[in-house]
Amino acid sequence: MSMFKRMLASAGIGAAKVDLMLHQDFVNAGDTISGTVQIQGGRVDQEVDDVYAFVKTRYLKELNDKKMEVEATVSKFLLASKFKVVAEQVYEFPVSFQLPAITPVTLGRSPVWIQTGLDIKEAIDPKDQDYLQVGPHPYCAVILDAMNQLGFRIREVTCEYSPRYGRINGLDFVQEFEFVPPSQFRNQLDELEIVFFPNEDGIELLLQIDRKARGLAGLFADALDTDESFVKIRFDHNQLAYGVDYVADQLLATIRKYV
Repeated sequence: MSMFKRMLASAGIGAAKVDLMLHQDFVNAGDTISGTVQIQGGRVDQEVDDVYAFVKTRYLKELNDKKMEVEATVSKFLLASKFKVVAEQVYEFPVSFQLPAITPVTLGRSPVWIQTGLDIKEAIDPKDQDYLQVGPHPYCAVILDAMNQLGFRIREVTCEYSPRYGRINGLDFVQEFEFVPPSQFRNQLDELEIVFFPNEDGIELLLQIDRKARGLAGLFADALDTDESFVKIRFDHNQLAYGVDYVADQLLATIRKYV
């Protein structure tokens, strides 16, 4: 009978189960989150190599002129390793880890979840998923407040495949914030997009400034995408500490250079 139970457990039937119980379900990117991992033993003893947590999201990727959703890992954390789960026994232990500063904000179609799992050799690894509501990293929040002060309104937030710019954070995608321009720029801008790259020293922004087409030359520029400018701007933590007014003035001066 024990051999039969082991066969079932290797197929995931009657195997150990894992459950991450988070202490919070709303966090900001860069926050430390904590919780308790509970492991429920199955019908037979099992050797666990690792207990891990993945921070996961999805991004859009275009393939053959169609957009598809791709699952991505933002970061991985080892929570425990090398122990035996005795049949029918329950184990609990506290865990905590820091969300990466680049964790996407959960706006639009940008889900974020923690996938917790047991790594068991020659068996289907048990997994658990816990969805999070993620707010912006504090440095991103300053930029968003400054954009709001300038009258820009968020139109859409998406995670998009972008290996060229994603390499800055080691990922294949970036999260793009698309803004509707205020009245003072409505005759000059179609839209403005920002990608955030926060780190412990400050934040780097990639601005895509999309100008309105004017006249025949403008229409050709629009068709060839030469009406767009890609601009990098950086604020260190000291500049961010000057406050929203200072950041708004710097952003406004930068935008005006390219319209």
